[in-house]
Amino acid sequence: MFVDSHCHLDRLSEKTHGGNLNATLDAARARRVNHFLAIAVTLDELPKLAQIAREHTDVDISAGVHPLHQVVEEPTVEVIKEAAESVGAIAIGETGLDYHYDSVPHDVQHERFRRHLIAARELELPVIVHTREAKDDTLALLREYSDPRVGGVLHCFTEDIAMAREAVRLGFYISLSGIVTFHSAAALRELAAALPLDRLLIETDSPYLAPVPHRGKPNEPAWVVEVAECIAAQRGVSVDEIAMQTSANFYRLFRQAAPAASSQDRETLSRAGLL
Repeated sequence: MFVDSHCHLDRLSEKTHGGNLNATLDAARARRVNHFLAIAVTLDELPKLAQIAREHTDVDISAGVHPLHQVVEEPTVEVIKEAAESVGAIAIGETGLDYHYDSVPHDVQHERFRRHLIAARELELPVIVHTREAKDDTLALLREYSDPRVGGVLHCFTEDIAMAREAVRLGFYISLSGIVTFHSAAALRELAAALPLDRLLIETDSPYLAPVPHRGKPNEPAWVVEVAECIAAQRGVSVDEIAMQTSANFYRLFRQAAPAASSQDRETLSRAGLL
């Protein structure tokens, strides 16, 4: 079984199964993708995400504001906490720092990230971190405000192995997306082979970043299998081993992940000694 640990189910393309979310999720389930974490980019979209989670017991959601999303008024720690609790979010984010674009000033991103980290720490929920070209500042804020007992994940990771190892030391997991399959991503594949397997997650970030051989198409959760296949090839292990271990990692990190929906999965992982 597989878990797509980061997907934007409310933003899937109309070109993906005709825009039919049920069909999109069924296509993933047919490939043994048994759990989905639908990620918030804004607090305004939480009601839609919550409705998706109500309709699909294998979907959980997060609550947060993306570092590049422009808002009229920055949410306080209390607003973030209340939003997360109101929809039963199992994680805070995605949040973080992105210096590739200039749409949101760095100082605003810093304060927003800090508030999310504090909210995650106070709620004892994992934090989902978006980081791009902001290695030193991201790590500095994680050191100061994150709780290593709760941790989180650096999602869609594309930075260097030194950053990944420091994040792991701080209690974080590293999630790899379809980028790991790109022809230009040799360094990322080396990282996929070098990091401890018990700290890796897999994701699609759909509808973005479709993996090889689906480049140029809107991404979808079913293609998290291609990410697992690439990592398995790099590590010289079976795809089933990657599927089982990354699923175990997901449930270990996201302790509130839909226990009713995943009870069979948990039993399987427990029998395999992974939980």
